[in-house]
Amino acid sequence: MSTENNWKTLSDNTVYENPWIALSHREVINPSGNQGIYGLVQFKNKAIGVLPLDEQNNIYLVGQYRYAIEEYSWEIPEGGGSLEGEPLDAAKRELKEETGLVAQQWDTLARIHTSNSATNEEGFLFIARGLTQGEAEPEETEQLQIKKVHLSVAVEMVMRSEITDSLSVCAILMAARSLGI
Repeated sequence: MSTENNWKTLSDNTVYENPWIALSHREVINPSGNQGIYGLVQFKNKAIGVLPLDEQNNIYLVGQYRYAIEEYSWEIPEGGGSLEGEPLDAAKRELKEETGLVAQQWDTLARIHTSNSATNEEGFLFIARGLTQGEAEPEETEQLQIKKVHLSVAVEMVMRSEITDSLSVCAILMAARSLGI
């Protein structure tokens, strides 16, 4: 089986754009050789997620109402990082901004694609340890609640679909597995 690109783009038209995303409509030849269409959302930032983990294996979740899904969401601290910048720099900024936490130790957890059938968004996940509490600095669009839970409780929240954000699900399950929880 080939791992080569077997799609051909015939045309690519940006139909909507703002400072965060661009939506393109594409005419394509699909892998079976037939003509078709494809809509692609291109993000102008990297997705960044941080799992803050203390010595007792507690993590910090951030709760907020998410406009796009019209639901309240519990998730790890996350945000966007410049396409040109270092993901770790963005992770440090997001952790401080959303929780007030500063970490002494940073470990890369994963690189993921958030929804690779419709977007090229690339996500980077980190575990932050050696936590010190400071003052949070949320953006004006964020009304955040912070909740400290044991990693095992977060795993159960994922399994009950109480945590559905893709960055959070991935980070929580990967961290739990790597720690044997």
